[in-house]
Amino acid sequence: MSEAKPMSAPALVVGLNAVILAVTDEQPRVLTVSFPAGGPIEGGGLAEDEHPSPRLDGLPTGPLDPAGDRTLELALRRWVRAYAGIELGYVEQLYTFGDRFRDPRERSGGPRVISVAYLALVRENVIPGHLKARWRGVYEYLPWEDWRSGPPRVLHRQIEPALREWIGRDRSEEADRRERAEVTFGLAGTPWNGERVLERYELLFEAGLVAEATRDAKAAPGKRRVGREMAFDHRRILATALGRLRGKVRYRPVVFELVAETFTLFQLQRTVEALAGVRLHKQNFRRLVDRGGLVEGTGLIEPMTGGRPAELFRFRREVLRERQAPGVGLPGAFRRGVDSSYTQS
Repeated sequence: MSEAKPMSAPALVVGLNAVILAVTDEQPRVLTVSFPAGGPIEGGGLAEDEHPSPRLDGLPTGPLDPAGDRTLELALRRWVRAYAGIELGYVEQLYTFGDRFRDPRERSGGPRVISVAYLALVRENVIPGHLKARWRGVYEYLPWEDWRSGPPRVLHRQIEPALREWIGRDRSEEADRRERAEVTFGLAGTPWNGERVLERYELLFEAGLVAEATRDAKAAPGKRRVGREMAFDHRRILATALGRLRGKVRYRPVVFELVAETFTLFQLQRTVEALAGVRLHKQNFRRLVDRGGLVEGTGLIEPMTGGRPAELFRFRREVLRERQAPGVGLPGAFRRGVDSSYTQS
């Protein structure tokens, strides 16, 4: 009898993803690269430009050098510096994404792809043209998350009718689906919670309302697609990052990574609003910033405000030693049509 051949281990690729966020002109922006649809495996490099269209936006992705990279974060900083010309400052590990078939080519024999995602906060810079990377608005991909001008039109025009249809599609799951939709999207008088970004994307995926769902055989069919599509599961990673950042702004001074060294209080407020996706009450916001000892005046004046000259402030670093949780604060959950004193413009 011939000896049985040992089973070979399944192929596995480990890559690193970077969610690099900036706030420019009061808009949260994310650095993206272009991936060929059905092209190379995700962990292959930051931007491959030798493949023809069609292409999809994706997050910068780079390889780990097991022999040369002492840590994952150092690897991330190395290839972002080399390929995008960006020297990262604030970086934190976000999550590890390793679901089967997150790279669709796994279904046809490709390797299982695991990505360790990082969140990085920078000030937007000009990307050299040959790198094929570009900044895009975060709310192009997650348009239901921006409430600064009131409830997003995409909610009542597309999402809510489609969710009602999805709720009634399976009678055995109707009560559970209804509860999830109401809690996640603030329906039927339920408060809207800005930090549930990932939960909202996951529900839209399950209901078949995002284009990425068509890659998963278990996802419900759907005709209405909302938001700009991304390669692989990168929109899920982006949603995870935005939810994490909205929560972290409450108790860590991370927003100061996104503003200039000196800034007006109005500029600081608009930056926080861009991340939160809601408008903040001016006096209440300034009271929180002042009470928290987060900023100090420079004695200088910013004349280019379009109105009265405004004082320039800077981050007061001593607060890191004085307080355990020196965040700027954000409004909690709110009900549609009911403005709290904090969320009024």
